[in-house]
Amino acid sequence: MKGIVAAVPTPIDAQGRFLGVAFVEHARWALANGCDGVNILGSTGEANSFDIGMRRVVMTQAAEALDLRRLMVGTGTPSIDETIDLTCHADDLGYPVALVLPPYYYTPPSDEGLIAWYLALHAALGDRPIRVWFYNFPQMTGFVIPETVIAHLHAVAPQRFDGIKDSSGDLSYCRNLVSRLPGLNVFPSSETSLAAGRRDGFAGCISATVNQTAPICARVWRGELGLAPRLAELRTAISAWPLIPAVKYLVARRTANPEWQNVLPPFTTLGASAIASLDRLAPDRVAA
Repeated sequence: MKGIVAAVPTPIDAQGRFLGVAFVEHARWALANGCDGVNILGSTGEANSFDIGMRRVVMTQAAEALDLRRLMVGTGTPSIDETIDLTCHADDLGYPVALVLPPYYYTPPSDEGLIAWYLALHAALGDRPIRVWFYNFPQMTGFVIPETVIAHLHAVAPQRFDGIKDSSGDLSYCRNLVSRLPGLNVFPSSETSLAAGRRDGFAGCISATVNQTAPICARVWRGELGLAPRLAELRTAISAWPLIPAVKYLVARRTANPEWQNVLPPFTTLGASAIASLDRLAPDRVAA
């Protein structure tokens, strides 16, 4: 999987129950409007605010309704057993890629401990074909996954550990990985990286704001670099507010479904000033 990947939000009702029909509708919209794939149950999907049972429900309904070849799913938790359980379930459903956060409670782990954790997941998966992509998000986990750890795991199991989503915002980290590990699929988390992405050797981007900017993203990725300033403008305007509630609000506006605005604690719905600001963003009419 390469190209534009939307980190999709998870719609819930006022009681926190998953709204499968709304979820599938939005995922299909993303895939039809510039996205090469969608990332289910990542940070934007509030995955770590759901229990294991709910994550299984979301994974299952998505797998039954969408083209699995275009899906990746977040399965990381601080518990190795829960991570194994979710990743095996993803493989059973046919997901090709699991995006796996490192264990993020007892931090910072040693390099040896981090390697052992990922190798325990690899061993438990056995000959299952699902690939494991690292999810580097130091603002949330408290540490950067060292390049040496990624290089070691990629060398031990190159067919398993062959990708990374980097949400650090440090493009030099991404470029170093591309240079050091040519077989690793490297995805920055901002679509502002797309203009130079092919030159830098990136595989694409995996981004929350792609839920709004997908049509322009696709054109920039195809080489229409004159649209890059507009893309950066949209990204800045959306990320000026709490990102997950903002993305959900924009999906609610597009679909005319107010339930999309529901969020799980500790998030809260957007206030009037945020809504007024986002309402000034004209719905993007640029065709993919």
